[in-house]
Amino acid sequence: MLETSKSSIKKCIKKQQRCQAIIGKDANIVFSDQPTNNIVICNAGLSNGLTPEQVIENFTQYGPISAVHMLPGKSYCYLIFQNIYDAEHAYNSCNGILNLAQDKKPLYLGYTNSTLTSPTSNSFDKPPGLKIIENVLTADEETSFLNFILNDPENNEHQQLKHRFVKHFGYEFKYEINNVDRNSPLKETIPSHCEKLFKFMNITPDQLTVNCYNPGQGIPAHVDTHSAFEGPIISLSLGSDVVMEFKHDDGRSCSVLLPRRSLTIMDGESRYDWTHGITPRKLDVIKGMNGLTINKRDVRVSYTFRKVNMSGVCTCNYPSKCDSRKNIEINDEDARKLEDIHVQQVYNNIASHFSDTRHTPWPNVLEFVQSFDLGSVVLDIGCGNGKNIGHTITNFEIGCDNSIGLLSLCRERNLEALACNCLQVPFKDSIADGILSIAVIHHLGSESRRLQAIAEIIRLLRVGGKALIYVWAKDQNRNEKSSYLKQDRKNRKSTSCVQASNTTKKVNVGENIALAVHTNRKQFAEQDMLVPWKLKGTEIENKNESEFLRFYHVFQDQELLLLVESFKNVNILKYYYDQGNWCVIFEKIN
Repeated sequence: MLETSKSSIKKCIKKQQRCQAIIGKDANIVFSDQPTNNIVICNAGLSNGLTPEQVIENFTQYGPISAVHMLPGKSYCYLIFQNIYDAEHAYNSCNGILNLAQDKKPLYLGYTNSTLTSPTSNSFDKPPGLKIIENVLTADEETSFLNFILNDPENNEHQQLKHRFVKHFGYEFKYEINNVDRNSPLKETIPSHCEKLFKFMNITPDQLTVNCYNPGQGIPAHVDTHSAFEGPIISLSLGSDVVMEFKHDDGRSCSVLLPRRSLTIMDGESRYDWTHGITPRKLDVIKGMNGLTINKRDVRVSYTFRKVNMSGVCTCNYPSKCDSRKNIEINDEDARKLEDIHVQQVYNNIASHFSDTRHTPWPNVLEFVQSFDLGSVVLDIGCGNGKNIGHTITNFEIGCDNSIGLLSLCRERNLEALACNCLQVPFKDSIADGILSIAVIHHLGSESRRLQAIAEIIRLLRVGGKALIYVWAKDQNRNEKSSYLKQDRKNRKSTSCVQASNTTKKVNVGENIALAVHTNRKQFAEQDMLVPWKLKGTEIENKNESEFLRFYHVFQDQELLLLVESFKNVNILKYYYDQGNWCVIFEKIN
């Protein structure tokens, strides 16, 4: 019996040393023969199924724990006790004994003096824009809110989801599209007893989703659809505390405790740029004044309040998560083909009719053209029918365009204009005092080609020369309805926001590339779209060829500015919004 015990101890020490040697090489950890408050669990970690909750649950009986560090992809982890005596007690009680490793095998532990921090950790206490307001309800009020959803027979029609059951008020949230149908409000509006919470909100919500979670249930990490709702997402937690996980693409992460009877307000960055979710588990690790503790979940009910965005368009500053800004990836070769068919060929076909709708330059464009000194050279790249040049006799003005049809109209007006692509203008470097690019760059199909067009403008400018660029804005309803929207009489009469185009018609423009066809005089629903041009009257030779689809990449706020600012040899003089266009004036500085 004694020999068997000695053999087991020897075997345990051998396995322990083997694990420590592997970890020493992998993490540069030096193990100690003497007890410390830092313990390494040598053969169990995230990669083989150990969770922080299991560690806390099994080791807190020996004393308060300051931290547990679990490393992604590693089969070991760190455990820090608040004092050495508790760590030694845990070591003696668990090393080679506690069957918590993979396949219920014993754990092997080790002491270390190393400072134990996770090299992959980049945690935050709380995402920017997140606010927790505790005790917004009394215990009796909480019971009333719970009874309304759980025990009232009139509210027993719930939608059963995979991880929870849910009920909607005001508008049904449709999970298959992660949005609401703005045209189909529900008969059941937000219950009146919820109005006492409105004083904590800077919105008046019109949509409520009530979720019920049993212990062990959660919700996958997600970002609420940007365009579906205005402003903050506000959630009331009832019945149980829970930990919500927040993560950012740059590696920041945090676990935030949502106490029962608290209101969670996700606004700004936390609303638009961080994912949030609840991990399916029955226990949460809570960090308090006395170290880490385990909190057992109970049945939890959440009331989530939102305000429906009736425009269906988001104009936030967080494009990476924004459904209104998700672009179709178009490579340069596909972009070139797209521009050839849906830009150059289209403008050749519609040149005369297009010119009839373009008579005079916009005031800000004309002011720019007339701002140059006597004898200045001004280029209009993408001059169209030449409406922006020929208004001053003091400048040498030259236009260029890719459409032969439009250039023929320039020549009829005795304007100097030549055929070329805006990406390769046949002039030498530093020739121009001023350059116009009005409604041109938005016709380029990839970001690299848009950058190339700006680089060409900069190449042609002399030092001190200035350029003006106009591109269509995705938001045509920014301050007031743009002239584009007002061309629809219905939009002209209405004082409300104009809804985005909701067409489902798509046209294949390349391999695995299908672009939506925009509904004219509506807000843009996507950034990359085909915009119809319809010929009228005598211009129509064949009714089947009366509609032409022009490619547009419409710009979000700051998008054009960021493209120009990526060049170090320019100075931004002005950035502004003008009648549905984003506009920038910049100067070449070297």
